[in-house]
Amino acid sequence: MTIPFRLYTHNHMVMNSENLDHIFSALSDPTRRALLEQLCEGEASVGVLAASYEMSQPAISKHIKVLERAGLVRKDRRGREHFVSANLTPAKEAAGWIEKYAQYWTAQFDAVEAYLQSKKETKQ
Repeated sequence: MTIPFRLYTHNHMVMNSENLDHIFSALSDPTRRALLEQLCEGEASVGVLAASYEMSQPAISKHIKVLERAGLVRKDRRGREHFVSANLTPAKEAAGWIEKYAQYWTAQFDAVEAYLQSKKETKQ
């Protein structure tokens, strides 16, 4: 049984491999996941974000750059301060990509199970 499967499409948006790489790379770090979780509560300045962690502001800025490259956050400059806000659209697109894989593999495992069941029944 073959199931048609398009790996990089979700909701009429094409997720290319590079975009997914950036998203999963950004989410692979616990500090970046915590930053994103914090930003889901509302925007914050880089200084406020840095104060929440035991690391320097430049270190937090590097983490924010990774999240920004993945499209998971937006940075806005107001005067001398940079404010950061969450953008969860790429995360939702990646989740859709994962869901397609889950559906595909569930169908594949169901097909194997059905095949094995039919073999078992023919032996009896």
